[in-house]
Amino acid sequence: MVSFVEPTIGGSPFRRCWRFAMPGCTISVSQRLAQVSAVAAIRALKPTMLRLILAMMLGGMVVLGLHADWDFAQISQRAQALYGPLGQGKQRIDAWQRLLATQDQGSEMQRLQVVNQFFNQQLRYVEDIDLWHEVDYWATPIQSLIKGAGDCEDYAIAKYFSLRRMGIPSDKLRITYVKALTQNRAHMVLTYYASPQAEPLVLDSLIDAIKPASQRNDLLPVYAFNGEGMWLSNAGGNKKVGDTKRLSRWQDLLKKMQAEGFDGEPVY
Repeated sequence: MVSFVEPTIGGSPFRRCWRFAMPGCTISVSQRLAQVSAVAAIRALKPTMLRLILAMMLGGMVVLGLHADWDFAQISQRAQALYGPLGQGKQRIDAWQRLLATQDQGSEMQRLQVVNQFFNQQLRYVEDIDLWHEVDYWATPIQSLIKGAGDCEDYAIAKYFSLRRMGIPSDKLRITYVKALTQNRAHMVLTYYASPQAEPLVLDSLIDAIKPASQRNDLLPVYAFNGEGMWLSNAGGNKKVGDTKRLSRWQDLLKKMQAEGFDGEPVY
């Protein structure tokens, strides 16, 4: 269960909207001149030297990609050592591995759909107090798949890391804390931004359909975060309030995932 907190500044609640847009960037004249000089230097290189440099760059990209690789044989072994026999959870973890391996070449929308459907089908909704005997517990994707259950933030977390592993950049994804107006309670969803100024799409455990935020009038956004920072929803649409070091449960989650054998959040 997510505890609902009304964020305030100067004692006044924020007027909330869905846009957690990223600020634009500019380039100075000196930076532009440096770019032109770099291009001229590259054109002056001999073809053999240029091929060597390109090979080194590609090699570096491969190394970066390997850093994000997940060894599921090791992860399953560590999970069993940490949590005991996996039972039917092993089948769910294997299905997750196959999903990540076979669906990373589709369009981003296709990846959103298969990941959203996968976790909505694999997990049943159970309150933290009943599942973990804690009021608010953020489970790793492995823990959720072992249990075959979780509550709203566990769905959002599992979808977030799956889509990151499938190559979607972090600046397109936000784990978003909302108030579910129909249920009158705190809730978490995953939101996807095709571009910084785009209307987000909402991946929700309550419904299977992925809808634009404008069609989710039952949700009131409060704040959002990912591996790079945290944003408050406000009238301006973009209020970055710092990094996720402020979120102790997020930091605890990352430590648990590291113990399970995940190297860290993929870098794309």
